[in-house]
Amino acid sequence: MAPLTVFIIIAVVVLLVVLFVWFFAKQYRKVGPNEILIISGGRKGKITLPDGGTQEIGFRFRIGGGTFVNPFFERVERMPIEVIPIHGKISEVMTNNNIPVNVEYAAQVRIDTSEYALYLAITNFLSKGTEGIREVSQTILEGKVRELIGQYTVEDLLTKRSEFVAKVSGDTQADFNQLGLVLMSFGLNDVMDTQGYLEALSRPHITQAKYEAEVDQAEKNRDITIRSAQARKEGEIARLQAEAEIAKINWQNEALKSESQVEVNKKKAHADMAYELERYRIQQELKQEEFKLKRLEMDESIALEDLNIKKKQKELEANVIKPAEARKLQVQTEAEAESFRIKTEAEAKVEAKQAEDKAEAEKLRMLGQAEAESLKAKAKAFETYNQAAIYQMILEKMPELASAVSEPLSKLDKIVMIESDGKLGTSKITGQVADILSQLPEIVESLTGADLKKFLKDKLAGKE
Repeated sequence: MAPLTVFIIIAVVVLLVVLFVWFFAKQYRKVGPNEILIISGGRKGKITLPDGGTQEIGFRFRIGGGTFVNPFFERVERMPIEVIPIHGKISEVMTNNNIPVNVEYAAQVRIDTSEYALYLAITNFLSKGTEGIREVSQTILEGKVRELIGQYTVEDLLTKRSEFVAKVSGDTQADFNQLGLVLMSFGLNDVMDTQGYLEALSRPHITQAKYEAEVDQAEKNRDITIRSAQARKEGEIARLQAEAEIAKINWQNEALKSESQVEVNKKKAHADMAYELERYRIQQELKQEEFKLKRLEMDESIALEDLNIKKKQKELEANVIKPAEARKLQVQTEAEAESFRIKTEAEAKVEAKQAEDKAEAEKLRMLGQAEAESLKAKAKAFETYNQAAIYQMILEKMPELASAVSEPLSKLDKIVMIESDGKLGTSKITGQVADILSQLPEIVESLTGADLKKFLKDKLAGKE
């Protein structure tokens, strides 16, 4: 074999080896300590559950370092696990004492690096990335902050801030655990309101603090003045005593001069003392005037607060009390109108009933009047009747009387007759009916005075 051919074969083999090594080196994927390497599509991984058991998952992951990846079957993705800062602002949240406040907070969130938490974080946020984690975390924090603010007053939010922060952190961590996240820190940056409640709340304390500071400063200035005067007094006394000692030493040689000098020094000491006392008195008067001025300013501030309170009361009357009174008057007016309507309808019904009763009475009166007139007409007609007509009328009524007498017999379903004298029961019934009918003329005569028998005899006799 030619040397050139051998060299080419060796070069090709070396090149193939180099390419093979380079290819496999490229499949070794590495990530930093703040990233997660997620490999899916190949070998499955296992995780330890919170209860101690194990579960097989469809991917494997690694924090930091590196691993070989099958280029044909496996897919590689990266996910950061660094701290994610969150800054939020919540507006118009109602506190426990019904004061709307604006709250600013800051928090730091990151992925929990425990095995099961990493599994949850990968399955929840792999496609969303850092912004998805920030958005979900901010939503959870805002909801919990809104919920807890409703349990605190504005004063509690200011004085119990650490308690509020601890409660938010503790309550939200349970939700974060379900997502594979951990709340690194949470802080309440600022609490503000748009109604001036905090300013009004702090104004009396600020005024009191200013007042106490000014009074304290005045008292300290007074003490300084008193001590300074006392020191000067003691200095003067010491100086005078020293001069007196000097004068006493020189007294034997210059008695008259020392006596004169003593008198001069005494007068001078009195003059200095009087000056200092006068200056101290003037300073005290000045402090009193300054105190009066400060007190006047405080009185004006209190008066201004009273005016603001009266203004709020006027606004309350204009916006709440007056409309309520107007509504009350409206309701009363509507009630009175409804009462008047019901009363009017009742009166109308009464009047209608009275008119109906009057019409019915008038109708009865007219009927009675018509019947009376009919009776009068009948009476007049009877006056014109002769005796024959009257008898004729009575005779016409006789069949009706006979029918009335025999009618009870028609109502009987069955009659049981007992024969005791040999006569038939039916003949007795007809005989009794005939006896009753034969008594009718006497009954009519006893009631009306008309003698039907005589009238009939006379009529029959006249016909013959």
